[in-house]
Amino acid sequence: MRIKATDNKPSLATVSIPGRTDQKVTGRLWGIVLLLGVSLFINYLDRGNLSVAAPLLKDELGISSSKLGILLSSFFWTYTAMQLPSGWLVDRFEVGWIMALGFFIWSTATTVTGVVDSFASLLVARLLLGMGESVSFPACSKILARHVPEEKRGLANSIIVFGFATGPAFSMFLGGMAMARFGWRPFFIVVGLASLLWIPPWLRWMPRGGAAESSKAEAPKTREILQQRSAWATFAALFCANYLSYFLLTWMPFFLVRERNFSLPDMAKIASLCYVAAAVVALISGRLSDRFIVGGASPGLVRKGFTGVAMICAALSLIGVVAAGPVLSIVMLVLATASYGMCCSNVWAITQTLAGPAAAGRWTGLQNFVGNLAGITAPALTGFIVDRTGHFFLAFAITAGVSLLGSIIWVFFIGPVVPVAWSRG
Repeated sequence: MRIKATDNKPSLATVSIPGRTDQKVTGRLWGIVLLLGVSLFINYLDRGNLSVAAPLLKDELGISSSKLGILLSSFFWTYTAMQLPSGWLVDRFEVGWIMALGFFIWSTATTVTGVVDSFASLLVARLLLGMGESVSFPACSKILARHVPEEKRGLANSIIVFGFATGPAFSMFLGGMAMARFGWRPFFIVVGLASLLWIPPWLRWMPRGGAAESSKAEAPKTREILQQRSAWATFAALFCANYLSYFLLTWMPFFLVRERNFSLPDMAKIASLCYVAAAVVALISGRLSDRFIVGGASPGLVRKGFTGVAMICAALSLIGVVAAGPVLSIVMLVLATASYGMCCSNVWAITQTLAGPAAAGRWTGLQNFVGNLAGITAPALTGFIVDRTGHFFLAFAITAGVSLLGSIIWVFFIGPVVPVAWSRG
């Protein structure tokens, strides 16, 4: 540790700690983080809209639950496949421009979804949406790993988590209300077109220069990342966290309407409450984790502690959803979603520290590739289970088991959370 100080009490601005970037977190940088949070809000709003529309869409198109599950999971086919090239792109080229291009593609896909009128065309629109949104997490990790120091990454990541947690809250509450009154198509068109307003401020304030050039020389090869045990542990742990996330995101509205017999407006209120809880808990968890680290706690202990405990809480809450009565089951559903918020406030901070600025984009792309296989698995498997059993009990039990497995991986299989010493030869 190098200390540069003029008195007996060194400040954080001059202390070099593992993962520190040696850059101050300026007001402009916090503005960029806020824009990233807004982009993830729109990202999850767009990917979650179809889940809210699912009961209406199923009746309009006359499709089975299995076919609906395929449609809900199709987004993840391209989203997952594009993680590897997206991670490479943000390490190789100017990350701000890659983010802007992806944003334009996914906003256009959302608009098109409201116009098409067949299962096949909806499938194509969802595939296009997945391609555009694939750049988001590699780009965010690249920017935060390069510009935000370790002791601020919990808060920075939680701002982004707040964005993608409130996205579903917005889509499920206002989306549910609007779709009940106007139908689902106008909502997609209005949201897709309005989202494009994010691009001008991003082009003005996005980070520019330096990153791409240094990354070309410093970035480790993919095989070097794959040689790290901790990398494979983060991949598997994210799969477990994402299984929980995408199970809730894609099937919660249908579960509340068809199995719990809530109206579409009541479903919207309950589901939005779940994601507001997740957003608030994420902000609190991110801030607390940073304070613990500033106070001298090990970043590894803090980050892994938050993720591990959160996934245990999620598993217990999911069992409570199907075991408890109608009122208590809703409380358990809110707790399960809030637990996910607690977990993901520190997920990417772990990756950003391990990978460092040079490898953050590529490591995140690899991690998101494996992790988002859950986006393919959870919606489709749940649809199959519901078709075969007629109920959600087994689907909730499987998700609880996967969450518990994730807790074990976060705590016991990820090594010390310190920057990997990449070879330069």
